[in-house]
Amino acid sequence: MSLSIEGKTAIVTGAANGVGLAIARHFVEAGAKVMFADRDEERLEAEIGDSQGEETPNLRYFAGDLRERLTVANLLSATIDAFERVDILVNASRQIMVTDPLDADDNSVMMLLEQNLMTALRLSQAVAKRMIAQAEGEEGEGMIGSIINVGSIAGRRTQPELLAYSISAAALDQATRSLAVSLASKRIRVNGLAVGSVMSANLQARIREEGELRQQIIDATPLHRIAPPSELGETVQFLASDAAGFMIGQVLTVDGGRTLIDPVVGPAH
Repeated sequence: MSLSIEGKTAIVTGAANGVGLAIARHFVEAGAKVMFADRDEERLEAEIGDSQGEETPNLRYFAGDLRERLTVANLLSATIDAFERVDILVNASRQIMVTDPLDADDNSVMMLLEQNLMTALRLSQAVAKRMIAQAEGEEGEGMIGSIINVGSIAGRRTQPELLAYSISAAALDQATRSLAVSLASKRIRVNGLAVGSVMSANLQARIREEGELRQQIIDATPLHRIAPPSELGETVQFLASDAAGFMIGQVLTVDGGRTLIDPVVGPAH
């Protein structure tokens, strides 16, 4: 099976910085046609605005708030207008928020469920329908599309201060598995990543606020480093390619080994 995604059309969300930007750039380098999507238009313009044009016809960007249903529809329309089809969706847009677990007025759980779960779910549904429609006139019995959800190991770990983020990450993992089963008969594969020790935009912001956090993560990671976002590009390419053709509903852990060890100091009881 081939790892190639050359000639495929991909939408990558969260593509203005961090993990999403790294994945989108890797896809372009791998020969895919890529729609960079994010709500931060200024940063999108700064990162790739000059790259659009006749010299790079395989790259476009779309700015909008994907929490809005109309924006989801507009993103899909813009992608079809630019590239005529969509073969791959990478939901890489994520937001993290510190939560007070005992504050009944804290709305962060609902906010992050909307941002980290519902935007990915709505876009996946819209893109899947398009994949099914465009395959009606095509011959063959192979897979017609791939969806990859980029989540977090927070969905598997217990960090009370990240209550809302952990809930949204766990919900995204379950959505990945449920969509995988639902769309398998439609020849669309759905898989995901649980990201840990990767220098995402969210992690960069937290490290700026908490100077000791960088070393704490390194100490808790068997590989003793924080990975650059660029390391995720080939992993996501694998999931999007025919090389992962028999994989559905899998959430691959990319964390340098953080979830393999018990962080508790002292004997276990």
